Amino acid sequence: MTMLADWIDTLDRRTDLPTRRLPVKWVIVIDHDLPRGLQANAAACLAASVGNAVPAILGSAGTDASGHTHAGLPWTGCTVLAAPGDTVRRIRNEAAEEAELVVADMAAIAQRTNVYDEYLAGLARSGGEELSYYAVSLLGPRQAVERLTGKLPLLR
Repeated sequence: MTMLADWIDTLDRRTDLPTRRLPVKWVIVIDHDLPRGLQANAAACLAASVGNAVPAILGSAGTDASGHTHAGLPWTGCTVLAAPGDTVRRIRNEAAEEAELVVADMAAIAQRTNVYDEYLAGLARSGGEELSYYAVSLLGPRQAVERLTGKLPLLR
């Protein structure tokens, strides 16, 4: 992850351009069959994970006309896409092989417990082939992200 974080730090943060013209892209792909609450939870958790791993994606805070400050948001934008669970798994596994991408995932076992240590223990007991995924986040060079996510629709 350090290599990508360093790469993002070198980018000219063109906050005056539409996100589709930036050399970096961030997407979250979510299993479209999950209930909306689990979809929202997966997106929020993955966004927190990526923001922690690559803080350079966060833009500056802003102040409104009333003087209230609003936290900075990702200057890269983040597109939330929908796919069947097997496609989420395939994208996650293929993306994990791409050194130029930051990949964060939410294995299904993450939402089956509310004790973090139990989640970690469940991961430790599960082999890669046993894991299913509710969502995956990809951040990196636009071409690599688009190659993996293709023409997936927006989550609705």
